[in-house]
Amino acid sequence: MAAYFVMIREQTTDPASLAEYGPRAALAAQGHSLKPLAAYGALDQVEGDDVEAAVILEFPDMTAARAWYESPSYQAAVKLRHTGSKSKAFFVEGVSLGKS
Repeated sequence: MAAYFVMIREQTTDPASLAEYGPRAALAAQGHSLKPLAAYGALDQVEGDDVEAAVILEFPDMTAARAWYESPSYQAAVKLRHTGSKSKAFFVEGVSLGKS
């Protein structure tokens, strides 16, 4: 079953660190089965506190998602996002749409 990584950036705190995060995160994606579904596009926020950006990545399953997130290359990159922004991230499992 597909799994999704969702990241919400609430506020930029260090633009230089955040600028370094992007290229390193892209390199960390190499060799992993992920599909970007949304990445820093225009937001039409309808609820909650303001956010600056959002990312949604699709993985074949939760095991593949965790393998990417826990990889040494992404863990090195994510430190830059943590330094450069106030953000939240989580995994959510997809739903199985059975045939009728």
